[in-house]
Amino acid sequence: MPKLKNFVFSIHSIINHLDFSINLPSNQDIQRTFKDLEDYQIVSYIDYFPNEKSGRCHIYTCPSQMRYYYKLANSFPDGLFKSVRHIFLCDKRPFEFEFFIRIAQACPFLKTLVMENESPQNYEQFQKSNVDNRNLPIIKYPHLTLLNLLCTHNDYIEQFLDNTKTCLSNNIHLVVDYDSLQTVTYNFTRNRTRVNCSKVNKLSVYDKLVTFKHLNDYFPHAENIR
Repeated sequence: MPKLKNFVFSIHSIINHLDFSINLPSNQDIQRTFKDLEDYQIVSYIDYFPNEKSGRCHIYTCPSQMRYYYKLANSFPDGLFKSVRHIFLCDKRPFEFEFFIRIAQACPFLKTLVMENESPQNYEQFQKSNVDNRNLPIIKYPHLTLLNLLCTHNDYIEQFLDNTKTCLSNNIHLVVDYDSLQTVTYNFTRNRTRVNCSKVNKLSVYDKLVTFKHLNDYFPHAENIR
């Protein structure tokens, strides 16, 4: 292609039925396949999930023009992604506090965050980091309008609702399991989760028929509760 002046791509692959008894390609192997494209900065990362016999690989050119990150895991590379507006986080390994700091810094204009992760966070690691760094920063998502935590461990619901850990934007749509929400908020009495809950203007709760009066008290600005 002698007339090709610019080569921009984003390739996301999902591989099923993997045989983990053989040597599978590493991220270094993938990078070597692009050794002849010296004029381009190409980023890649790969995740393997032995229990599911599956893997995911994402390859893209920089600077990235992506608006959507799909099934992002802990292998998320460092960088600045100003064009990204929507992220779907998914991993079998826990997302620790520092991971959410990286996400907030890498995607400063993030609007939609959807997460799937049933693995609990490592509290010992969090406490050690908190001692080492004196006080970890409060994570800020100033442009976030949708937060979907329906398929997550309770640790992540607490991570986002605890105002000593995360500062949510006003007018946010929260999607969450009712029983998990009840647990994390101490049956809707906990002060540390009250501030971020007061910023929710739309609340979607699932898995239980509930009366909404106590929810209205704890989510005073939520005009739509369903």
